[in-house]
Amino acid sequence: MITQENDVKKRLDLFVSEYAETTRSGAQVLIDSGSVLVNGKVEAKNYRIRLGDVIEINIPEPKELEVVPEDIPLNIVYEDDSIIVINKPSGMVVHPANGNESGTLVNALLFHCKDSLSGINGVIRPGIVHRIDKDTSGLLVVAKTDEAHIFLSSLLKDHGIKRVYHAILSGHLKEARGTVNAPIARHPVDRKKMAVVKGGKEAVTHYTVIKEYPSFTYAKMELETGRTHQIRVHMSHTGHPIIGDTVYGGGKTPFEKSNASLLDGQILHAKELSFPHPKTGEMMHFECELPDNFKELLNRLEKLS
Repeated sequence: MITQENDVKKRLDLFVSEYAETTRSGAQVLIDSGSVLVNGKVEAKNYRIRLGDVIEINIPEPKELEVVPEDIPLNIVYEDDSIIVINKPSGMVVHPANGNESGTLVNALLFHCKDSLSGINGVIRPGIVHRIDKDTSGLLVVAKTDEAHIFLSSLLKDHGIKRVYHAILSGHLKEARGTVNAPIARHPVDRKKMAVVKGGKEAVTHYTVIKEYPSFTYAKMELETGRTHQIRVHMSHTGHPIIGDTVYGGGKTPFEKSNASLLDGQILHAKELSFPHPKTGEMMHFECELPDNFKELLNRLEKLS
């Protein structure tokens, strides 16, 4: 590609991260490995773009990950021949990826379910219909058959799966009940993050205040859509980030700093999950307790009231 006026003086790693849709560190790896050429030559990551530079970005083929079954304990809320509902702990990644090739929910599911997982998403994400972030805890449903996977994926697309999350927010929301309707896309500069971006994908989150504390709010959110990091981005967009969520503006208050031992990421929990059973059509409803650290944080907020 040939650089334009709006590219001039950009660092090479920033330019590559934008055009290759990767993180800044990912762009630097490409540059350091010689996969980026500027006018036919390898340049440093801090090279400043000039007008008319010819930049060639060669992205290597991703290596095939081998997903190995691992005997990792699972908190199974429900299981039958079609589905399995898991209460995922905070800190567990849902499926393998570069940098997280073991210890994931998929590794654990492969050990527990053996060959009884939907193959629609391939070897990396067998049975995975929807995901929750590594540091978000709570409920998700996994398909054990292709038929169940197709049914649940269609439900998800048509907003037929009810997903309710609980969170502790910094500050107080303007209204006790409301909706955040703001499009979400990859952050224009920090490619590791999502952001409210004009022209992004539709994203709708409904929220209800459960209780207010001095400087904090315990609230629940229901997803109408399911964009990456949706609740975290939307709450940050309102000016009330989830506590512990240092990626989207949390972690800054004295309360969070004094209770750092209880914060293992954002305090966000997928507490309720409802959907019709893919085989019987029976309405299924699941609910799980808040994690211990979440409950203890609420106890400490009560003492401040």
